Amino acid sequence: MNWLTSLDANQQVSALFVALFGALVLVTAGWMLSSLRERDHLQSPDTLQRTQRVRRDLLAVWVGAIVFWVSWMSGPAGATVVVAIFSFLALREFITLVHTRRGDHRSLLLAFFIVLPLQFLFVGTRSFDLFSVFIPVYVFLAIPVVSALAGDPGRYLERNAIIQWGIMVCVFGLSHLPALLLLELPQYAGRSAFLLFFMVVVTAAAQIAQELASRWLRRRPAARQIDRSFSWRAWGSGMAAAAVLGALLWWITPFDPLRAAAMAALAGGCGTMGDLVMRALKKDAGVKHWGNRSSVTGAVGLLDRVAPLCFAAPVFFHSVRWFFRVAG
Repeated sequence: MNWLTSLDANQQVSALFVALFGALVLVTAGWMLSSLRERDHLQSPDTLQRTQRVRRDLLAVWVGAIVFWVSWMSGPAGATVVVAIFSFLALREFITLVHTRRGDHRSLLLAFFIVLPLQFLFVGTRSFDLFSVFIPVYVFLAIPVVSALAGDPGRYLERNAIIQWGIMVCVFGLSHLPALLLLELPQYAGRSAFLLFFMVVVTAAAQIAQELASRWLRRRPAARQIDRSFSWRAWGSGMAAAAVLGALLWWITPFDPLRAAAMAALAGGCGTMGDLVMRALKKDAGVKHWGNRSSVTGAVGLLDRVAPLCFAAPVFFHSVRWFFRVAG
């Protein structure tokens, strides 16, 4: 710990990436050795499916880690562009699996080629006040107007709600990831990568703990028709796990252990709720996974991987900004 505190901000962030990629190399090597050991034995369909899922999850984590590293190395502009590309792909994946009509083309053009670039432009220029209200206020009012001008009244409310929700989740939610990297906090200059890393790790920990708790605890589904594994006990267990991990990682944040635990529980709880909401959307769309085939993550769909962050990132970002009273 004394050695870490003696490093400057750039050296500390470099040490973070060395530890991150080192851990991934060890986990991947262990999984490969285990797979080679089991290859000579007959595997059941369930075992093969579990192996493929682990492989996809590992690949997704590798892609996420590399994107995180590239975003940091390319500076504020590069980080904003990288996440904007992922936002574009996520929005495209969302729109392709919901019901739209010819009358929605103008609204979709507005979403993809005007709203999305402007939102990330506001992030890149650190116009946090404007980027916080641009979509929830101006875009939410503009989309119905553009749709009405198309002259198609069929399922008007439903169609506009779909487009607005897609923009809110895929553009507004994800735009808070580079915003965290660009957030300048008192006595925390140059270390914003730790804050983003903290948010992602505790959100993932909450999801994993919730899934494990749903298997170990007696199931009392809170939303049986959407997800039989989601219960209030499991959700609370996920938040508790995130809080414990957040308290252990307080030293990489600008918070003390108690506040770090509270922020971690907030991010973890919002992330797992976001995953539940996206599962409800998938049920409504009649699909098991977002994406009809492997996407850029190498998994079943990009939205399946980033859904928790779409909900956790805005709440975490504005909570941090409110706590430190950062103007934008």
